[in-house]
Amino acid sequence: MNSSRSNPRTKQTEYMPFADKLREYQTRVDAALETWLPDADAEPVWLHQAMRYAVVNGGKRIRPVLVYATGETFGVELTALDPLAVAVELIHAYSLIHDDLPAMDDDDLRRGRPTCHKAFDEATAILAGDALQALSFHVVAHDPHIKVEAGQLIRMIDNLAVTSGSLGMAGGQAIDIASVGKRLTLQELENMHNRKTGALIRACVELGAMSRPGVSPKQLEMVSNYARHIGLAFQIQDDILDVEGDTATLGKHQGSDMERNKPTYPNIVGLTESKRIALELHGKALSSLHGFEYSADLLRHVADYIVQRNN
Repeated sequence: MNSSRSNPRTKQTEYMPFADKLREYQTRVDAALETWLPDADAEPVWLHQAMRYAVVNGGKRIRPVLVYATGETFGVELTALDPLAVAVELIHAYSLIHDDLPAMDDDDLRRGRPTCHKAFDEATAILAGDALQALSFHVVAHDPHIKVEAGQLIRMIDNLAVTSGSLGMAGGQAIDIASVGKRLTLQELENMHNRKTGALIRACVELGAMSRPGVSPKQLEMVSNYARHIGLAFQIQDDILDVEGDTATLGKHQGSDMERNKPTYPNIVGLTESKRIALELHGKALSSLHGFEYSADLLRHVADYIVQRNN
């Protein structure tokens, strides 16, 4: 996109380069996470240390970034977005803990460090994931900075619940496990990724929009379409990096999906076509934002970042 265009909504968005804005969001959510995570020396100490290990260890924080960028598109104050950014990152961390378990993907490296069940033990990792998911809902239900009426808050909590359940992430993981060694159709693969990865990305954008009182159904539909496209593009880029990336940069074992004979876009359509589809989805995501003009420039930058990242 043409980054020289000015944004009439805020001078902060207008003059701050996206790389700086990204760091601002990441720093902000890290601080907000610290206010909600249990202290490492609080009982039960082993469980709380495992929870913190899984969350306070870096990561791109793409999901909180999407919450902030969407909320700012609608003019929402960052303090009202902090709890939602925390909630989605807690859900994401819980899902990674469980995905890495021996009964799931059986990974021993995450973000360049031993996975939670390797650093602690399998039972503690399961409990840490359970506790992080529960904490996510507690944050949204109790943080006083979310400035919406009660009915809207219930809809936001419901959004997170559906996202996490059998119609969303858990369902996508179930399909993923059942698909190992099988050759899925492109439609079946897309369905799996729309649940496993895409559901939470859509929730991030929808929660950011819903934090604005009076957001219209049409506006919500437009940003939801944006999220649907970038969610799938995000997963395709992951599939591409599993082939072309390296372990040091990725922070996890390169080629692990191929070794486990998991269905991926490169396996089904090849690398060249995978890259073409990712760019096509990127274009569709940007087209979904036409109605917002300059106010959605942050979301446009996030879409660029997703398809250009190397980890």
